[in-house]
Amino acid sequence: MKHQFTSVIEKRGKWYVAYVEEIPGVNTQGRTLAEARLNLKEALAMVIGANRELAARGRTREARREPIVVNL
Repeated sequence: MKHQFTSVIEKRGKWYVAYVEEIPGVNTQGRTLAEARLNLKEALAMVIGANRELAARGRTREARREPIVVNL
């Protein structure tokens, strides 16, 4: 399933610093723009995976999981 997020990438000195606007904690850096983009995708996947794992640990058997769609 594809999802779209907003990345913000800024050049700071010799580095590119990047983060995802919609999800706190997803940030990284790279020496090149391409490296920063790749690192950001990896960081996003890691944070979403960790959030899902943590949520599953605290969920009861009676909990419902269902998709939610919003148009912004």
